[in-house]
Amino acid sequence: MNQPDRRPAPTRYRLQVDGHLGDHWGSSFNAFTMTHESDGTTTLTAEVADQAELHGLLDRVRDLGVTLLRVEVQHLQADGR
Repeated sequence: MNQPDRRPAPTRYRLQVDGHLGDHWGSSFNAFTMTHESDGTTTLTAEVADQAELHGLLDRVRDLGVTLLRVEVQHLQADGR
């Protein structure tokens, strides 16, 4: 008997970091959409398939010495909305 595909829907994460990251950071955060906010922070938004991918992205933030201020999660439907 075949089991239905039970993979979770992708999840969108928004990470807020201190400061406005320059364009040279783009290659380090290519999975993210980068937005400079008026309060002097940068918001990084990405759709993440699973917890392993999320931890990899958080490790990258840590390794680059960027101060992480906030992590927000937005669950997506299977069609990406």
